[in-house]
Amino acid sequence: MRSLRIAAIGGDGIGPEVIEAGCQVLEATARADGGFACEFQGFDWGSAMYRASGRMMPEDGLRQLEGFDAIFFGAVGAPDIPDHVTLWELRLAICQGFDQYANVRPTRLLPGVQGPLREELGRQIDWVIVRENSEGEYAGVGGRAHRGLPLEVAMDVAVFTREGVARICRHACEVAMSRPRRLLTVVTKSNAQRHGMVMWDEVCAEVTAQYPELSVDKMLVDAMTARMVMKPGTVDTVVATNLHADILSDLASALAGSLGIGATGNIDPSRQRPSMFEPIHGSAFDITGKGIANPLGAFWTAAMLLEHCGEPRAAGRLMAAVEAVTGRGEVLTPDLGGKATTAEVTAAVIAALAGANA
Repeated sequence: MRSLRIAAIGGDGIGPEVIEAGCQVLEATARADGGFACEFQGFDWGSAMYRASGRMMPEDGLRQLEGFDAIFFGAVGAPDIPDHVTLWELRLAICQGFDQYANVRPTRLLPGVQGPLREELGRQIDWVIVRENSEGEYAGVGGRAHRGLPLEVAMDVAVFTREGVARICRHACEVAMSRPRRLLTVVTKSNAQRHGMVMWDEVCAEVTAQYPELSVDKMLVDAMTARMVMKPGTVDTVVATNLHADILSDLASALAGSLGIGATGNIDPSRQRPSMFEPIHGSAFDITGKGIANPLGAFWTAAMLLEHCGEPRAAGRLMAAVEAVTGRGEVLTPDLGGKATTAEVTAAVIAALAGANA
């Protein structure tokens, strides 16, 4: 039987709670499918390690991860450690170190979930946001000088390379081509950012011209936020820069009912290195340890992991189980208006998986 080797990094806050739940559900999915098994190895990297050693992960962390089929990542961030330290020294260190340049975030309103939009608008949400994940505004280029003095200066430089833009646009085109509507929206801000974003527009136009079967439109990022709220049915696949897509995808999850539902794949399309899959809720340290974290984002993320690893049937089975549970509306965590615990939602999805196999 095929065995998927998965590196499980719970990280910070509620991350370990939802990743543990996700591992349980992955094992249950494998049992229901019968064609593969999951082999997990846990890594206790994160803020606790930083407090003890001054590092968020070991110096040879990438080498330790490179032999796995996939990485299952929980969250990063703690109230007593600066966010730029926790993010850059763990999550971004893995994403950039393994050149996981395509961040893919699907969104739709799951059955039984009530979002903030009117019902007829909320049910139109069925999106995939493709985020450039390796350069742009988060390239890390910049610095500070004259610290503490009146003339102190700080600078972050958004870096756009022709190949960086071209490859994320190609990936977004392929995603859009795989979806029924074959509709792609290129998000930009070239009216104000006249160098990097103008090149972004030009390169995206060159790439999308190679996909005549696609319907392609372009939107300024501020107008895109309004479109997602007012006309969600006109959106399908979206490609945007590191910063713009970061913001738009959080809006997308909120419109779909909760950040706790959001799923992400940090993908290396070349498959030379393992890709990393993470729910996008953040560390949520305000509810850490209370047992009420929503694990559905981790389950949706687990389905993305399975599909990437060549198990689409199992991925579909898992999403069907998730939707069966949300559709009944009886076992939901507080962020979705329910009273269930993380463990109760996990048990319900596992039961739905077993029922689907009966």
